Amino acid sequence: MRATISTTKVFKRRQKVVAAVDLPGVPAGTPGKIWIVSGVTWIRYHVAFENGGELANLDAAQLRDRKSWLAEQKAAQETELQASRAAQREAMRAEALANLADGPVGH
Repeated sequence: MRATISTTKVFKRRQKVVAAVDLPGVPAGTPGKIWIVSGVTWIRYHVAFENGGELANLDAAQLRDRKSWLAEQKAAQETELQASRAAQREAMRAEALANLADGPVGH
């Protein structure tokens, strides 16, 4: 199956972005800044990353806007935190119900 390529400009020059996928020498989540936007039929980006890596010919599918990336990461952490709190509440509830049936431990 053929990979899709960007034909519309998604990012602007000097825009702060994040690597959305693992790239050569740049792990996913690494912040960077777009230096060059080029192309007519395939829009590609030259990005300087904060870990010292510079990559050219990156497609928009390989990059994400930094603000949206951080918002998604925060939402994922919040969801994970809510799930762990729900599991703790359920464990405490089960323990309380067991104590009601059998009485507290040590009595």
